[in-house]
Amino acid sequence: MPETRAINFGAGPSALPESVLVEATRGLLNFAGTGIGIAEISHRSKEFAAFLAEVEALIREQLNVPSTHSILFTQGGGTAQFSAIVLNLLARHRLLHPDLKDEERVMDYVITGTWSKLAAQEAGRLGGGKVNIAADARVTSSNGKSFDNIPPHDAYKFSQSPALIYYCENETVNGVQFSHDPQAPESFPFHHLPKDELLPLVADYSSSFMSRTIPRFADHAVIYAGAQKNVGPAGLTIIIVRKDCIVDVDAAAKLGAAPVPIGLAYKSFAEQQSMPNTPPVFSLYVSGLVLRRNKALGGVPYYEALNQRKKDKVYAVLRDGEKLGLLKGHVKEGSGSWMNIVFEVLGEGAEARFLAGAEAKGMKSLKGHRSVGGIRVSLYNAITQEQTDQLVAYIRDFLAEGTVKSDS
Repeated sequence: MPETRAINFGAGPSALPESVLVEATRGLLNFAGTGIGIAEISHRSKEFAAFLAEVEALIREQLNVPSTHSILFTQGGGTAQFSAIVLNLLARHRLLHPDLKDEERVMDYVITGTWSKLAAQEAGRLGGGKVNIAADARVTSSNGKSFDNIPPHDAYKFSQSPALIYYCENETVNGVQFSHDPQAPESFPFHHLPKDELLPLVADYSSSFMSRTIPRFADHAVIYAGAQKNVGPAGLTIIIVRKDCIVDVDAAAKLGAAPVPIGLAYKSFAEQQSMPNTPPVFSLYVSGLVLRRNKALGGVPYYEALNQRKKDKVYAVLRDGEKLGLLKGHVKEGSGSWMNIVFEVLGEGAEARFLAGAEAKGMKSLKGHRSVGGIRVSLYNAITQEQTDQLVAYIRDFLAEGTVKSDS
C-alpha cells in the first residue's frame, strides 16, 4: 500500500477504514482459513454461511433490531428498493384490504430531496395505488423550489390507512437530514404517528446507516441502506423488514395486485437466508469486517458521539465563513445533515481555488453533486476526527487568505 493515502470526502462509494482494507486483501487470497479467496468461494460453503450469519448478528446487536424484524441482504441498491417497497407493500395492502380499488390505495411520500423525489416518481410510474405527497420541502424552502430544509411538523398531511409512508432520513445530494434528538423525541416528525398499530413506515437510511440511533425503530415496516456509504463497498443493499410485511406476493397477485419479480420479493429472500441467488459475497465480506471493527470500538453510540463532534466542527467553520461573506450554506439551520455538508464558496474562481488547494493537501472528492453544485463534505463513519480537523484547518486558512485579499 502507498505510504500516504488521500482523504476521501466523497459521497459514495466512500471511505473505508484502512485496517479493514488491509484485512480484506488477505481475505481475497485466503478466506477463513480455507485457502480459497472470498471472491472465489462458494456462497453455499459452511464458512461463508457462518460469516453471513455473523454479519446479520452484528447488525441486529448494534442497532438493537427487534425480533419482529428480519434482516435481508440483496443487490440493486436504493433504486431497486424504490420498486420493491411499492410492490411488496401494495401486495400486503391488497391482502389486508382486498376489496379496495387501486385509486383507494394511497402511498404517502415525504419529499425532502433528490432521492425521495425519485422514489415517489417510481411509485407513480408503477401504479397500483395513488401517490400522496404528504410533505414537500420545496414548499417550505427559502425560494419555493430548493431542497434546503426538513418541513415543520404542521406541514405533514398523512393519509388514513396508507399502504406506506416513505421518507429518506438523510438526503446525500442536498445535505438535509431529519432531526431526532433522544432528549426531545417530539423533534422527529413521525413521533406523533399512532403507536397502537402496525405502521407502514418506510425509511431510506443509505447515507446514515450505523451512524446514529434510529428512532421508533420497531414502528418501521422497512428500513433499507446501500452499504457504500458507512458499511462497505457498493453492491450490497441491507433491508430490515418487519415480518408482517414479508407477504405471499403470489397470493396478492391472484387478488389483483401486480406480480412481483422474484428478485424483488422479500419473501423469497427471507425464506432462503438471503440467497435465492448468489449474494454479493465480497461486499458482504468487507461489510462484515467493518461491522466487527465497529463493535470493537463501541458500536453506534461510539459513532454517534464521534459524528456529532465532526459535524459540529465543520458547521462551526462554515458559520464563520458565512459571517465573513466567503461561504454560504445550502441548508437552513436545524435541517443540516451530519453526513453530507453542502455549501458554496463565494467569489469569482473561489470554488476552483478551494478545490485545488484541498487536492494539494490530499483531500479529495469535495466537489458537490452536479445538480446542486458547490462543495459537499461527506463525513461518513470512516472519516476520522483527525481527518476532519485537517479539513477544518484548511478551510480556516482559506478564509484567512480570502479575508486578506478582500482587505487589500
